[in-house]
Amino acid sequence: MTAPSQEPRPRSYRFLIIVCCGLGFASYLTSYMRIPVVPLFAQDLGAGAVMVGLINSAFLLTSGVFSFPFGLLADRWGRKLVVSAGLIVSLVTSVLLAVSTLPWHLLVIYLFFGLGLAAIGPTLMAYVADLSPPSQLGSSYGAYTLAIYTGMSLGPGLGGWVADWLGFRLLFIIAAALVGLVFLLALVYLPSSGHLPHLATAASRPASSWRTLLRHRPLLACWLITLGGCFGLGTFITFAPLYMKAQNLSLRDIGLVFALQAGVNAISRLPCGRLSDWLGRRWLQAIAGFLFLGGSLAAFGLATTLPAFLLATTVLGIAMSLGFTSAGALIAEVVPATDRGLAMGGYNTCIYLGQMTSSALMGLVIGWCGYALSFALSALVVALSTAGFYLLIRDASP
Repeated sequence: MTAPSQEPRPRSYRFLIIVCCGLGFASYLTSYMRIPVVPLFAQDLGAGAVMVGLINSAFLLTSGVFSFPFGLLADRWGRKLVVSAGLIVSLVTSVLLAVSTLPWHLLVIYLFFGLGLAAIGPTLMAYVADLSPPSQLGSSYGAYTLAIYTGMSLGPGLGGWVADWLGFRLLFIIAAALVGLVFLLALVYLPSSGHLPHLATAASRPASSWRTLLRHRPLLACWLITLGGCFGLGTFITFAPLYMKAQNLSLRDIGLVFALQAGVNAISRLPCGRLSDWLGRRWLQAIAGFLFLGGSLAAFGLATTLPAFLLATTVLGIAMSLGFTSAGALIAEVVPATDRGLAMGGYNTCIYLGQMTSSALMGLVIGWCGYALSFALSALVVALSTAGFYLLIRDASP
């Protein structure tokens, strides 16, 4: 009689998805606790408007540019190592913020802060794809994106409350302590590739080169539609407050519009993910979602009253859930498991660069042709990227 195996049984994928959701929520909560507070802290240190803009741009730039190479490193070196390194960088930058005394200190620290988030975000998304059965990808991504958007939504309010109560420097120390806790949880609960059979099998296959993936038409399609969608989203986030103010809406009304958009977007993530699993054709749902996104942007540019703004932003929130959840799950389907880190890194790069490009360009366009036409042009960019997505993916069989 053979002795019973003493190897621990692997945890269920549902438990591990919950772990990824919890880590994603905590990571983005602690990051967004700092993001709205740092500009105020920079002003206290003597920074002007230009320096404050440079500090925030440094974070967005490094997060966007380095998501792609860090995704590649997650495929080559292992996901757990890259996530852990990103959390350590996030912890160290938070401590450094607490001891900063000059504005240029914040600029340098925020460059590294962006590196940390670039290592964490794409790698956790790749984890979700690794751990989820193919038939449950939509539900898993819906749950994960619900978790991170909840963290993004709660972080600024929590950070502002703590900063008002204890001051900026203690806020950064508390954020560092929370990141340290997240790091310990990641070490304990995140599996390495060899601890799950399907991950070990994937790791035994050679990874594609990044040049090969840059010729992968379905993946390029997903990146393209994400870039276009985030261009439109960047127009909304950056310029919708200015447009609503020009329509004589109060700050309370503007806050209500943004809160509704964020809430609808977050709540819709899980049902939209389950819908994509049930339908089975994620690319069709992605097309529908991004076309609705473009339409809601155009409608927003024509709105002049609070009810009209609320209606347009409700459709926008649902459209984001339909489109982005399907695109994320589709990426996981169309690339090999050994390349998901790089693929998700490219996805995150498109998110950041799309919003950055829109923020940089559309201000000039608004000055030239006004808000209504500018929102319509952003909607056109979304529609054109959706058409390109269809042309690239129509002959593929994900």
